[in-house]
Amino acid sequence: MSSQPAESKTIRAQILASMQEGAYAACQRLPRESLLAEKLGISRTQLRDILASLEREGFITRRHGVGTIINRHVLNVRTRMDIEVEFLDMIRQSGYQPGVAGVRASEGTAGRKVAGQLRIPEGTPVLRISRLCTADGRPAVYCEDVFEKALVRGDYTSNDLKLPIFHFLQQFCGVYPYLDLTDISPAAADEALAGIFEIPVGTPLLRMDEVDYDIDGKPVFCSKEYFVDGVFRHTVMRKKL
Repeated sequence: MSSQPAESKTIRAQILASMQEGAYAACQRLPRESLLAEKLGISRTQLRDILASLEREGFITRRHGVGTIINRHVLNVRTRMDIEVEFLDMIRQSGYQPGVAGVRASEGTAGRKVAGQLRIPEGTPVLRISRLCTADGRPAVYCEDVFEKALVRGDYTSNDLKLPIFHFLQQFCGVYPYLDLTDISPAAADEALAGIFEIPVGTPLLRMDEVDYDIDGKPVFCSKEYFVDGVFRHTVMRKKL
């Protein structure tokens, strides 16, 4: 029986939780595959696919004759820039209470930069969703997500806009982002950003310019994301190939 992506994600999360604070929190290795598959109630083929994804992300290392080693130095990292995590989960993982202080949708047209990122003609109608996420009530992340207005297939409410952009696109556009390419650069808060973050003009920020693609390689949305200092410690895992 073939596994569903949602099922695999649930089991993957279950294994991660078991390694971090559950049954395997004090273990150096996971049980052998046959035993672990039986405990989880899945096939060994499905388990191997899940373990392969965990190994790609550095949480485990599988060595022939040794077993599946748990990499605690990787598990203990709170925020990974090389793994896509929704903002509220990122804030929660960093030890804060997440919240959404403001969300707004506005219509406009694609300028040169957005048109190039989304591979659409300049002037194409677009929808821009702006969100301010907080950590313990403090402004932490501000983002502006932009996508083609024609993608929206149903009516949405102001509460729907509070959904993470991935959920909104899936529910109201039938779009499933698969991967993103992100440029990272420093930025200084201008007057608008200073007002949003409640910080002095010129305060350093981390800026990410992101373009997300579906599984066929078509760009589906782009975003500008700003992170205030002092909330996150961003870590990148790089493996020698």
